[in-house]
Amino acid sequence: IIYIQLSFYLISCNGFSNWSQSKITFLLQAIRNAAAAEEARQMAAVLLRRLLSSAFEEVYPALSPDVQTAIKSELLLIIQMETQSSMRKKICDIVAELARNLIDEDGNNQWPEGLKFLFDSVSSQNVGLREAALHIFWNFPGIFGNQQQHYLEVIKRMLVQCMQDQEHPTVRMLSARAAAAFVLANEHNLPLLKHFADLLPGVLQAVNDSCYQNDDSVLKSLVEIADTVPKYLRPHLEPTLQLSLKLCGDTNLNNMQRQLALEVIVTLSETAAAMLRRHTNIVAQAIPQMLAMMVDLEEDEDWANADELEDDDFDSNAVAGESALDRMACGLGGKLVLPMIKEHIMQMLQNPDWKYRHAGLMALSAIGEGCHQQMEGILNEIVNFVLLFLQDPHPRVRYAACNAVGQMATDFAPGFQKKFHEKVIAALLQTMEDQGNQRVQAHAAAALINFTEDCPKSLLIPYLDNLVKHLHSTMVIKLQELIQKGTKLVLEQVVTSIASVADTAEEKFVPYYDLFMPSLKHIVENAVQKELRLLRGKTIECISLIGLAVGKEKFMLDASDVMQLLLKTQTDFSDLEDDDPQISYMISAWARMCKILGKEFQQYLPVVMGPLMKTASIKPEVALLDTQDMENMSDDDGWEFVNLGDQQSFGIKTAGLEEKATACQMLVCYAKELKEGFVEYTEQVVKLMVPLVRGPEYLTQMWHFMCDALIKAIGTEPDSDVLSEIMHSFAKCVEVMGDGCLNNEHFEELGGILKGKLEEHFKNQELRQVKRQDEDYDEQVEESLQDEDDSDVYILTKVSDILHSIFSSYQEKVLLWFEQLLPLIVNLICPHRPWPDRQWGLCIFDDIVEHCSPSSFKYAEYFLRPMLQSICDNSPEVRQAAAYGVGVMAQFGAESYRPFCTEALPLLVRVIQSPDAKTKENVNATENCISAVGKIMKFKPDCVNVEEVLPHWLSWLPLHEDKEEAVHTFNYLCDLIESNNTIVLGHNNANLPRIFSIIADGEIHEAIKHEDPCTKRLANVVRQVQVNANVFCCKGNHSSFKTYKLSSAIR
Repeated sequence: IIYIQLSFYLISCNGFSNWSQSKITFLLQAIRNAAAAEEARQMAAVLLRRLLSSAFEEVYPALSPDVQTAIKSELLLIIQMETQSSMRKKICDIVAELARNLIDEDGNNQWPEGLKFLFDSVSSQNVGLREAALHIFWNFPGIFGNQQQHYLEVIKRMLVQCMQDQEHPTVRMLSARAAAAFVLANEHNLPLLKHFADLLPGVLQAVNDSCYQNDDSVLKSLVEIADTVPKYLRPHLEPTLQLSLKLCGDTNLNNMQRQLALEVIVTLSETAAAMLRRHTNIVAQAIPQMLAMMVDLEEDEDWANADELEDDDFDSNAVAGESALDRMACGLGGKLVLPMIKEHIMQMLQNPDWKYRHAGLMALSAIGEGCHQQMEGILNEIVNFVLLFLQDPHPRVRYAACNAVGQMATDFAPGFQKKFHEKVIAALLQTMEDQGNQRVQAHAAAALINFTEDCPKSLLIPYLDNLVKHLHSTMVIKLQELIQKGTKLVLEQVVTSIASVADTAEEKFVPYYDLFMPSLKHIVENAVQKELRLLRGKTIECISLIGLAVGKEKFMLDASDVMQLLLKTQTDFSDLEDDDPQISYMISAWARMCKILGKEFQQYLPVVMGPLMKTASIKPEVALLDTQDMENMSDDDGWEFVNLGDQQSFGIKTAGLEEKATACQMLVCYAKELKEGFVEYTEQVVKLMVPLVRGPEYLTQMWHFMCDALIKAIGTEPDSDVLSEIMHSFAKCVEVMGDGCLNNEHFEELGGILKGKLEEHFKNQELRQVKRQDEDYDEQVEESLQDEDDSDVYILTKVSDILHSIFSSYQEKVLLWFEQLLPLIVNLICPHRPWPDRQWGLCIFDDIVEHCSPSSFKYAEYFLRPMLQSICDNSPEVRQAAAYGVGVMAQFGAESYRPFCTEALPLLVRVIQSPDAKTKENVNATENCISAVGKIMKFKPDCVNVEEVLPHWLSWLPLHEDKEEAVHTFNYLCDLIESNNTIVLGHNNANLPRIFSIIADGEIHEAIKHEDPCTKRLANVVRQVQVNANVFCCKGNHSSFKTYKLSSAIR
């Protein structure tokens, strides 16, 4: 045993290259030695399997062919000789792992003897061998390699035969699990799934039988099918759902089995919602089952005043039922779920048993997100009813009512706050006075936090006095209780409530600052015991949020004391445990202090950066595990798994990841706030953010290392939200670094990635069209498809951003590289494409014209005609992109573009003069058309009769929605005025009132930033008119507000 444990240590240290043939022989001998202890043999089997799994390429090919053959023969022989079932399974795991690795790249199985053993064993009279064959096939259903199609009927016959073995239940269970594994391994092979559909009744029977033998392994396989291949269940969906309902409702089964049965239905509501919506009878029966689980609560006399909050018991029926209800409401939608559940909840809320009232309120909390749209119409009725339960005689019902209020404040924000602020704030403050039930008090404070976080400032201000009064009195009482009794739960939540109120009230919190700050500083200074870490962390957060709210001037009186307390915490607790809650609060507090103090914060960086970099450097534990190992780890808190197929899963321990993300955000904050004051840490930060950065040269070398990582991430990042951020960052970096920041290898890799993204975009659209033809298609499916489409389009915008940054930096030099993408971009602007495709395709060609002319004209055959046709498109977004394109043609295009500017003019005028041109949805497109007309007159005046068009153009001004185009139009207006253009000024300057009105409107709408040079030009125009009193008097026709704005413009 000691030797095997040592071997395990060597394996874990990746010392595989030192493993010799004798070591493998030793493990095989240990496995075969029937006289050895069972534990030692099993450990040897686990070691050998892990060796083959983790280091096959380092170990197995180095063996001679004779030794390889001997090992394979030995393993098959051991299976036949083994008498212990558990040991035989472990040897089968080794065989499956070896077989997995002996399938070559072409799918050839290089262990034909293994396949022969499989066929012989499954037909054997020896039950142990039949079980062994099924176990191997379950563990590696791809064992037939490229011969699978040839053996398909044999495989099916084998599984059917074993599932019909009435004498041996274990054989039936194993065959059902093997059938499920085979289906999962072939999830994309639709003909195979259809061919194997008639195995499902046998699987369902095995699910039922195994559950009553206290075995949930087959049920877990059914959950996996519902998650991964839900369409496989369609031919037998009704019996699948009925079985799940039956098992879920059978109280003779253990809780885990009942929850797994419910999980089948809930998973289908997420993975095949449209399919499940056709079985409303099942949904109608499942909802009461979930509610019944939520009633499964235990009496606990100590609950009301427990000072330590235990984590939710996720194995409990109550938590499982609530989670299932939440997920089903989100999956199926409120249109189906709310009518089914509403009456059940109303009945529960009127039940004399507190458990039912509690469950009813928790159910309301759970369905808010999924039933959002449907609940909004009856929200007034719901809120009035829920608030009554804040006075319920049972504390746990009052707790549930607080939970419902807090959840609705989040789910329906900010409308909830706008409609119910008066009654909700009063009710929660009253509930916070429940001194005899601190769990209720704390949850009322938590609900108040939810409410104030999303409450508009203007709504909260009238309640500040009352809020502060209650919060302060409660804080004082609970601070005394902390000193006398050591209780802290309510104080923790009250401190966070104070922070939330201050954060929303901002400068309006100044009058209350002195009321709270001394007590908060006292807590930080004295709450040093380990059990008070969370309280201390929340108080640090509260102080920093109050400081940010009231501003530097007010906070500076305490800033020095607070900084010293934070520094003391940092130094006194330098050996804080990694999971200490104070760490994340400290990191965020330092960042807020940085925002408050500005440049003065630089002196504290040496103290702050150490713990911050340590947290940002957290490396999560990851593991590639087979199903058996994953099941052994599943009870370990903090691990999440993704099924990779072939009985393998990728696991990541998520503990610390949130803190790591916060730390990275804080580094960004320091860099933004301190700018050059942060410079000595930039290399250290970049080395952390981008692994393997080397070299002393600063910005350029750092960029090259970041560039490699960013480009790689664009190609590999699976999460669309993260991907869009990476693409945005890359585009901004290229804009900053400019020409020369990308080498040939970068361009080659980036071109392939962008091409892949565009091809994926088109493929996803085709797949969505296929889903629209599916028999289960309905309006909820369409909503889901629209969400997918929105996500795809957002990535398309980031492709456009990257191309914009490259065109603006490299200009004509990059066109040859771009041509690999040209067919895909041209496809985007085809008339049959959705409007977002055409919009962003035109934007890309706009950039080419703007930054790559005159060479851009060689692509005119691809984009000019679609661009002109798009000026009058039904979509305002497309019109805007086309109009902008005409504007840059006039401004940057060569002589070749002149005839097209002339052709575009009447189209632009038609859009501008349409009756609904200035409506909210159309105004940006219209303003781009107006700007384009101005650019044609300015840059291509011989294309148009300027004298005829100019008065019309003047009548269309000002622009104030599109700030970029507003600058162009005002600059052109200044050109015309400064050149004393008689058409603009009019006879005897008669048009000056109109001109002043345009300038004043622009000032009113803040169309131009004050720092823009155009602002000075406009001010000069107004000043010049002042010298002529008669002319300036004409301004008297304007409103006093416009006159004031003109004066502001002059100043």
